[in-house]
Amino acid sequence: MAGVRTAVLVLCAGLLAALLAGCGDGDRDGGRPPAGDATRAVADLLRQRSAAVRDGDEAAFLRTVDPQAGPYRQEQRTAFRNLDALPLADWTLRLGDHVPAGTARATADVRLGYRLRGYDTGTATAAQQLEFVRRDGRWYVAGPAPGSRPQPWDQGPLTVVRGTHSLVLGAGRPEAGLRDVAAVADRAVPDVSAAWDGAWVRRVVVLVPASQAAMGELLGEGPTDYAGIAAVTTGRTDHRDGADRVVVNPEAYDILGDLGRRVVLTHETVHVATRGRTSPATPLWLSEGFADWVAFGSVGRGPRQGAPELGRAVAAGRLPRELPADADFGRAASGDRLAQAYGEAWLACRMVADEWGADRLVALYRAVGAAESRGEAVGPALRAELGVGLGEFTERWRGYLERELG
Repeated sequence: MAGVRTAVLVLCAGLLAALLAGCGDGDRDGGRPPAGDATRAVADLLRQRSAAVRDGDEAAFLRTVDPQAGPYRQEQRTAFRNLDALPLADWTLRLGDHVPAGTARATADVRLGYRLRGYDTGTATAAQQLEFVRRDGRWYVAGPAPGSRPQPWDQGPLTVVRGTHSLVLGAGRPEAGLRDVAAVADRAVPDVSAAWDGAWVRRVVVLVPASQAAMGELLGEGPTDYAGIAAVTTGRTDHRDGADRVVVNPEAYDILGDLGRRVVLTHETVHVATRGRTSPATPLWLSEGFADWVAFGSVGRGPRQGAPELGRAVAAGRLPRELPADADFGRAASGDRLAQAYGEAWLACRMVADEWGADRLVALYRAVGAAESRGEAVGPALRAELGVGLGEFTERWRGYLERELG
């Protein structure tokens, strides 16, 4: 969404990892196990923990937690009940590391794969480092390693709201507010489906943490890194797994009016819908501009209303010479430059829809995403779908900016 978020497809494949643990048989006399036994025991306890989550067996789940962990056991009880409230189609934990033999405490990488029934067409994956401890021949999870990223179900009691086209997960947020988010997301999905005819699940999962700082924790960033950014969409352009999440910054989202909230969630839902046709070859001006074209179109906003910062620059004679670069959408960009970049991208896509038709804009998006590399993407796709080269396209776009904003 223009001026309120950083680059799309911003975040890592490891956004949604699990609090994991285990219980496996080691040596019964407490002595050092043979080489490899620790790794096998921890891998086995992860299988047990996976089964406990899938079976909804809280007692079995808690048996994998260090009995001397104190408050962590209660946190794990809450995490299990949060998970039990989710429509899990699958939940599988695997050890991604070796546990050294002859040790009673170890830190190891654990991989999670899971799917939400009715929402994910692929598997959400994540990685986390966990601490394990062996007591009386048994291995247990003792807690996350320092610096490990929490997950939505780790941040306290979770409220789950099911909308017509949405699933909203909120930690430490009033249920009424989460229902409002679901209502906005429910409007966004059909708006996006009307503009994008590609195959997608036509549902969206929205995470609403308790605060901006909690959002930063979920995304592995600092407490103020997302200041002023109302929402982001997780996912990677080289992984078309069909398991994206929209993460809301409540401190930025809450101050928006009804129209602003609708623009934000529609924009992010576009990223969910177009994930399968977005690749490393797709420049951010196209992915962000297309998302804004759908979002602003859904509320009937014109250029002067939707791109005021760019309008001021054009009116002052500062007409951009080139389409915005990826770096212009980064958090390092200044506020005005970031807002202008979103406006420039939106109006590039709006121009395509106005002058060639909405179907050509969609075709252009697909063609660029299908390219093998960035260098082979935009120019050939412009010629194939619109009949112009990049230079001519850029000049027509500059003229369009002058007509619409000058």
